[in-house]
Amino acid sequence: MNLHDLTPARGAKKRRKRIGRGPGSGHGKTATKGHKGLKARSGGAKRPGFEGGQMPLVRRLPKFGFTNPFRAEFNIINVKSFESWAGPDMVTPQALVDAGMVKRKSLPIKILGNGEVKRALVIQAHKFSKAAAEKIQAAGGRVEVIGGV
Repeated sequence: MNLHDLTPARGAKKRRKRIGRGPGSGHGKTATKGHKGLKARSGGAKRPGFEGGQMPLVRRLPKFGFTNPFRAEFNIINVKSFESWAGPDMVTPQALVDAGMVKRKSLPIKILGNGEVKRALVIQAHKFSKAAAEKIQAAGGRVEVIGGV
């Protein structure tokens, strides 16, 4: 046996079915699509979610709720997070990011009043709840509102 005698096993190589190449090919005319009907047309296929003419699930389910497209999202930080604050007395948004207290840097920061403040801190944020501002000032601290929201 020589190299030029080697051939693939019988049936291992199969020719591609060339459809729509004339009557002599055996797959001419309708090109294996049959006569008429949705699947015989160009672009003929059921779209995603099509349920054979039955009312689709998306349209059967009731609509409810409302999504406000103008909703403002914030990084929420409660006052109790500052109980164990070991950083400087000046709390800036960058300091909160460095401490890992801010999840999404692109969002503005809002301080809420859940918890207590023991230290006098100067806290800079984009928004404060009334309770948070009162607690920070009662501990001898200061609230500084940053613009840009």
